[in-house]
Amino acid sequence: MSKALILKSSILGEYSQSSQLADYLQDRFESRHGAGSVTVRNLADTPVEVLDAELMAALRGSVAEPTPAQQDALALSDTLVEELKAHDTIVITAPMYNFNISTQLKTWCDFVARAGVTFRYTEQGAEGFITGKRVIVLTTRGGLHRDTDHDLITPYLRTFLGFLGMTDIEFVYAEGLAMGEEAVGSARASARAGIDALSL
Repeated sequence: MSKALILKSSILGEYSQSSQLADYLQDRFESRHGAGSVTVRNLADTPVEVLDAELMAALRGSVAEPTPAQQDALALSDTLVEELKAHDTIVITAPMYNFNISTQLKTWCDFVARAGVTFRYTEQGAEGFITGKRVIVLTTRGGLHRDTDHDLITPYLRTFLGFLGMTDIEFVYAEGLAMGEEAVGSARASARAGIDALSL
């Protein structure tokens, strides 16, 4: 059975446009693959800690006697990595906050990027271990940023995910969400049509 992991990263709760799109995609995915085929991790409701020197040392495996905080960080990182490995479709919500991804999504990135676990460096360069995944990014923005030099989300996620071995990435955009009711309706309809066009 195909399995999807949905990572929600909006801080807006039930008002989140990206979370609503993720729910729409989840309904479509489960209608095809059955109940239980989707795992949802809400990174706002259960946030990952901001990386600091203590936690970084734990994730690098360079601590002989880890502190309780380091043990907790390593256990969480292991869980997040295993979630990635266990699902063949990864859905990431990426609302734009101040031109970039949310802090909640960035801390998740920091906890799954682990040398020797999800990637390694070789004489030929970096090699990612999280391969064979399909990634769908649902990105929502108040303004119009797609294909401009102030869309930092698309290149960042392509680079980061590709670094870990995930290169099959599709983006669904909902833009102009702060530009009036008509623009909101158009953005929602366009994004839902983009989801409908995906082969789930």
